[in-house]
Amino acid sequence: MRNLLDFEKAVAKFDEQLKPIASKPVDLDDPNWANKLAESHPLDEAGVRVEAESLLTEVTDFYQNSDAEIRQAIRALFEKRHSFAWAATPPWALDTASGFQRQLLLFSILDQSQDTRDAILWLQDICAKAESAGVQIKPILAETAKLSSAFNKYGMGSTKDLLLKVR
Repeated sequence: MRNLLDFEKAVAKFDEQLKPIASKPVDLDDPNWANKLAESHPLDEAGVRVEAESLLTEVTDFYQNSDAEIRQAIRALFEKRHSFAWAATPPWALDTASGFQRQLLLFSILDQSQDTRDAILWLQDICAKAESAGVQIKPILAETAKLSSAFNKYGMGSTKDLLLKVR
């Protein structure tokens, strides 16, 4: 199993590879700008999808099994390395309890990222998809909330609160 320093190095490497893609302007004058965005994925564009998704799985496992201090350090890492955090989309299907739990662990790690409103929409979406697939979401939400930050970053509730009050 890796340690926090290993994860910091790996995330930093991916973040540097993704930074030019994340900061590339979108040409809104191009009539096909939305299609172009939908057709590409930053992890594919950087050629790192398989490795980045594998790293996300390792990080979520590590996060879930770490103490509060390490979990906070992982949240801080993802806040600092925002290009990676932005591009690293969850590869796990929402039709199983384990896939839903992994997505919630990533939600907890991202800790609302840059915008609570976007976080709420994402949380509502993954809950609805998992629930419609028959996943019992409430116990997994409660379990993940125990691992999440109780700090109210943006005045709309903490990540822990969002997980406990969804719906």
